[in-house]
Amino acid sequence: MMNNFLCQTKRLQQIVEPLLLWYHQNKRDLPWRQQVSPYRVWVSEIMLQQTRVEAVKPYFERFMQELPDVRALADCPEDRLLKLWEGLGYYSRARNLQKAARVLVEQYDAKLPANFEQLRALPGIGDYTAGAIASIAFDLPVPAVDGNVLRVLTRVLCCSDDISLEATKQQFRSLLAQVEPSHGAGAFNQSLMELGATVCLPNSPPQCLVCPLQTLCLANQKGTQTDFPVKAPKKARRIEQRTLFIFSCDIDGKSYTLLHRRPSKGVLRGLWEFPSVEGCLNCDDAFSAACSLADELGIFALKIQPAPSSRHIFTHIEWQMSAWEITAHASDFAPLSRQLLDDYRLVEIACLSHDHPTSDVALPSAFAPWREMLLSTF
Repeated sequence: MMNNFLCQTKRLQQIVEPLLLWYHQNKRDLPWRQQVSPYRVWVSEIMLQQTRVEAVKPYFERFMQELPDVRALADCPEDRLLKLWEGLGYYSRARNLQKAARVLVEQYDAKLPANFEQLRALPGIGDYTAGAIASIAFDLPVPAVDGNVLRVLTRVLCCSDDISLEATKQQFRSLLAQVEPSHGAGAFNQSLMELGATVCLPNSPPQCLVCPLQTLCLANQKGTQTDFPVKAPKKARRIEQRTLFIFSCDIDGKSYTLLHRRPSKGVLRGLWEFPSVEGCLNCDDAFSAACSLADELGIFALKIQPAPSSRHIFTHIEWQMSAWEITAHASDFAPLSRQLLDDYRLVEIACLSHDHPTSDVALPSAFAPWREMLLSTF
């Protein structure tokens, strides 16, 4: 771990004033920085986990319009909540948001507590998120250490400790706790995040010439900026091949497709997908498998043609997906209910749109190429 805690603290004390000045002059105009409230801060921080700022903006605005407060979030049907989250990924974040909202309704009169430990105890809230809410929403002098902050600080201090280790993160939280301003802690924490996101960049050369910390940064002085942060290499992802069936059929003048709800455990649990089988099937085998499934559901497969292939990368798995478009005809049974057998549904293609006002069908971004294909043709 890092040596000379006192020396490290003294160096970090010097970054507070220039960072705050830089932040007030250069901070981005982001939706969650307007009309700041504990709820808006909380939702934005959860959405921003492992997701780009530009991608989050429209989701945040749509989410706030439909679920403007804790009670609305607590009462929202889960399928509709997941639809609002559709495309952001890591859907456990949305489920934990709702779990926490229900705790807040039951125990805190639907308000987030102005207390780090109580925030930390809520479902889906870790040290970083609790620190961000406590400091930004309530101006409590609590650190908020995320990847951007770790990158900035390891460069400023020339620290080669492995940032993937919890002990390293805790050490940085302890250091920052010594220098958090008693007033303006939220602005200070955001200044570190902002610097990491816009200047002290992760995957391209850092913009040291415009950095307010260039004279205080040890890595800049030594020309070793890109040596930091240090992180243990990730394990190789497991490759899984899948064949998808993209059904389309018309019922009473409306276009439908067939979806399957995924199991309640595992990757994308409980979400919708296009029916699929393991492995990469040729045309004959794919059509045979599609006909077998369709017959079970009262749908008759008429024609098969290749659809675009794609791949999707999860944290530990890579899906390599081939696909076949199946033109089908629905029997008299199918229109009686969109719910067919167990976890299969005939869904109007229009409901696949992200911004459909009432849809409760969340189709993850892993299946985006085929959703867009269907939406472009119905």
